Amino acid sequence: MKANIPESTKQRIVIIGGGFAGLSFIQNIPKDHFQVVLLDKHNFHQFQPLFYQVATAGLEPSSIVFPLRKVFQGRKDLHFRMCTVERIEAQKNTVCTSMGEIAYDFLIVASGATTNFFGNAEVESHAMPMKTISEALKIRNQVFSNFEKALMAETEEERQSFLNVIIVGGGPTGVEVAGTIAEMRRFILPRDYPEINFQTMSISLVEGSPRLLNGMSEKSGKKALKYLNQLGVKVTLNSIVENYNGEVVSLKSGEKLQTRNLIWAAGVKANFVDGIAEENRVAGNRMKVNDNLRVEGYENIYAVGDVALCLGDKAFPKGHPQVAQVAIQQAKFLAHLLAKKGKPGFVYKDLGSMATVGRNKAVVDLPKLHLSGFPAWAMWMLVHLRSILGVKNKILIFLDWLWNYFTYNLSLRLIIQPEEKKEKVKS
Repeated sequence: MKANIPESTKQRIVIIGGGFAGLSFIQNIPKDHFQVVLLDKHNFHQFQPLFYQVATAGLEPSSIVFPLRKVFQGRKDLHFRMCTVERIEAQKNTVCTSMGEIAYDFLIVASGATTNFFGNAEVESHAMPMKTISEALKIRNQVFSNFEKALMAETEEERQSFLNVIIVGGGPTGVEVAGTIAEMRRFILPRDYPEINFQTMSISLVEGSPRLLNGMSEKSGKKALKYLNQLGVKVTLNSIVENYNGEVVSLKSGEKLQTRNLIWAAGVKANFVDGIAEENRVAGNRMKVNDNLRVEGYENIYAVGDVALCLGDKAFPKGHPQVAQVAIQQAKFLAHLLAKKGKPGFVYKDLGSMATVGRNKAVVDLPKLHLSGFPAWAMWMLVHLRSILGVKNKILIFLDWLWNYFTYNLSLRLIIQPEEKKEKVKS
């Protein structure tokens, strides 16, 4: 199998990853300057900030993904190949992929990040991460399957194990998942399962640091804690998960928590690409880049987004946060730099951060303003709707949110799993 990319007189830019950084780079690079080749193992862009709503049956998976080929329809000299990147051969200026070698003049690594289990293989084998749309669907399937199993539990202890939900990680994802499940417990699940007393269902959020939402202001962290307490979520701070065997969570303090539903949102690590020198692998598996986002030691390899660690920005001496806005701004800067339309030296402009906890409950940190409650919740919805690709997706999501708001009813509580193939009976 070959990539079969047409030859061109233009310089070729190869981009690894079709996430926020990859898309932003392509949207900002002048159309006539380069031949652009995008590589990704999926043929769609995933809107990660709303994965939790797919996992909790609030949105259809198709409404937060968008076909990459549709984004670039009609654009000449742009080629997409769905493949797995195996390694970079920097001396040969090629990328080794599952469909062979692809040559480049410039290489942009925008491979993003994946879940960080901090080396705990036992937790990794049993917990439910949420870094892809398929993982979000798996959470939905498992949680609702366990609710069905709770009906058939033989003991009360077994029933609680199927009902209880534990979320690890007190960042925006963990807070949003905990708040949504708490609202489901109050408004939706009792109607679906009248035989079960959901007042006994425990929802716990475990965070290793002294407060929630460490990437936001202390005021937002305290407000989020208040909202979760109002929703009946048990928040445990300064606590680290030591082990999970699929049924019991063991905390470092010695406390044991019983659940068949452990959602892991405790951290990320970058998708480092083999072939880059090991001395460039720094904290969190990221690649060390200079203030022009060029990987140190290479003349024509750049990294943007979650995989890049830039220490040249004085306002962020420990590197930029691994959030979508950083990826978008870095990619835009690099596109202008390579097209010789921008000034050297990337500087991140923090536009603010936000998190929603539930209906009319959210927190927003802007450079000179803090919002909470309904105004923050409305702003959160507006920003996310604006960021979704595709007019149809925007409309579908808005209608889903509107329906859920007025009816207190999530309509996507479906357990959809692939059927196992049956072995043919020999005659």
